[in-house]
Amino acid sequence: MAIVVEHEKRRYEILEKALDIFIEEGYEDATFQKIADRCGITRTTLYLYFKNKREIFIWSIKQLTDTVEKDLKVTMSSDQPYAKRLESVMHTLVDRCTENRRLFNVVLTYLLQAQKTGKDPDSRVKRRTIRLRHLISQMLIAGKDAGEFNITNVKDANELFYGLVESAIFRIAILDHQSADDVKAAMTLAVRGISSST
Repeated sequence: MAIVVEHEKRRYEILEKALDIFIEEGYEDATFQKIADRCGITRTTLYLYFKNKREIFIWSIKQLTDTVEKDLKVTMSSDQPYAKRLESVMHTLVDRCTENRRLFNVVLTYLLQAQKTGKDPDSRVKRRTIRLRHLISQMLIAGKDAGEFNITNVKDANELFYGLVESAIFRIAILDHQSADDVKAAMTLAVRGISSST
């Protein structure tokens, strides 16, 4: 069991140091060798943890999305009214974006690079956020079914809330805002706007 824990701990350390390389060098200029050097290990040892730099990058994103998903499921299963749950979910998303601003800087640079090479960044983002969008839709539907939300079109409401998350990411990663309290306030206003109790 200790070996598995150490392996996971080392993997996490590699992800953290690789993130520094991605930020300093950009995704394209970061190399497997540079990541190994930063970690103080050989490339051969690095291959024990990851098969290439893309896998390291994808793991960084997966680690974040898994953590966010767990947080959201806990919030969604609470006994609070749906409006409170939705507001809490949206605020949690903003907090996780703020905590992971460095990763979002790299992701945005990566997406711009992908766009320059003719790849579709929108489809790449949608693949990584489909579960998040689904969780938001589940909450909106449950609130509507409980009579707590006045929503005629769940898809449109989902787009509104997801757009606010994208706005928070833009402000944090591109505009370098240290806080996204203004986006949180907009999210609270949007939740009140669909709430039947207002």
